[in-house]
Amino acid sequence: MYTIYHNPRCSKSRAGLAYLESEEVKFQVVDYIKNPLSPKELKELLMKMNLKPIEIIRTQEDSYKSDLKGKNFTDDEWIRILIENPKLMQRPIVAKKHKAVLAQPPEKIAEL
Repeated sequence: MYTIYHNPRCSKSRAGLAYLESEEVKFQVVDYIKNPLSPKELKELLMKMNLKPIEIIRTQEDSYKSDLKGKNFTDDEWIRILIENPKLMQRPIVAKKHKAVLAQPPEKIAEL
């Protein structure tokens, strides 16, 4: 079973969802904007992707540019920032058991 961490307003996220639908695999959708991840869930996803929090920040977001750009934060601080501002998280993220990928482009899902 796949899990896609999805923002329905994002075209890249919708492309990832369409990819999963086209593959006819079982998956669940987590709208992380409406249902933000817990710090533990986000840390687990990052571990499955082998990424640091800064590596999944959407640096083109206005809130990043105005409030965060150029500042140094610890990993735990970035996690708190992502939990409080979920739209700063790159998407979609697709997970399966012990691995997850940032599905940009959607074909990266095949790595799972």
